[in-house]
Amino acid sequence: MKEELYELKIPNGVGERELAKTIEQFNVELKQTEMGPKILGSKEELEKALQFLTDSIKQRIKDLE
Repeated sequence: MKEELYELKIPNGVGERELAKTIEQFNVELKQTEMGPKILGSKEELEKALQFLTDSIKQRIKDLE
């Protein structure tokens, strides 16, 4: 049985570098849609990827303070 894939809209503020690291670090892939780019993967991998992206954005904001 093939694992079901889910889509995650890329949060605003995610840069190309963070997106590339996410794709390398987690078992996800980038998909271009009419509604903008999305990440495809299992629910578990998307949860990890979202946490990574959120932490990256928070760190960038902290660095600007």
